[in-house]
Amino acid sequence: MTELGNQLETEKEREVFQKAYQLFTKKPDWVTFFRETLGVSGVVRRNYTTRAEMEEFEQTEAYATIQQMLTKLREASGPPPENGEPNRVVTVRLPKSLHDLLREEAHEHRTSMNKLCISKLLRMIDKEFVPENR
Repeated sequence: MTELGNQLETEKEREVFQKAYQLFTKKPDWVTFFRETLGVSGVVRRNYTTRAEMEEFEQTEAYATIQQMLTKLREASGPPPENGEPNRVVTVRLPKSLHDLLREEAHEHRTSMNKLCISKLLRMIDKEFVPENR
């Protein structure tokens, strides 16, 4: 395993990190890595089942490193495999000013709007910044 894996605080954290690292070393496509680690049925969600547990885990070095692994796989990814997971489309209504900002940010990062938005969606979010439905 890695040096970080030996420094993690809890057994659960070590187990989750170890499984993510083992998968990462096999160099899967990023979608497979995401699904198996951070997805709804992934190792992280199986071990951290409540929102509070997830929020705590999202503050750890293990989570940050898993996110870095995901980023590296996304950088290395080519077109998705033919027999891979199907894509879904989400339509988001947003003001023109926000759309313009995203387009400019994608240009600055030399990436597509799609890749930029996926990157933003993969980041943890502080519940303080998510408005509640009323």
